[in-house]
Amino acid sequence: MSKFGELIDVEIPVLLDFYTDLNQEANTMHAVLRDVAAAMGDKAKVIKIDVDKNQELTEALQVKGLPTLIVYKNGEMKWRQTGEQDANTLINIIEEYL
Repeated sequence: MSKFGELIDVEIPVLLDFYTDLNQEANTMHAVLRDVAAAMGDKAKVIKIDVDKNQELTEALQVKGLPTLIVYKNGEMKWRQTGEQDANTLINIIEEYL
């Protein structure tokens, strides 16, 4: 969990995508997240977290549905939503925290 703290305790927004390869809706987000990462460049981070490989973190954050998207900045959760989002929506949300 200390690695997680290092990931989110930065001055730029960090978008976390909780997914599993078994969830089709979560898999469709991969292309969207690539677009978001490309659009944001070094102004934000986009990190995909496989819930099957990170069960302790998934439970600690009470991730129930997939995909779950969370934005952190300076170690603080700023936004969270479960379900698919389009790239423009995510970019607009991240830009609120730049």
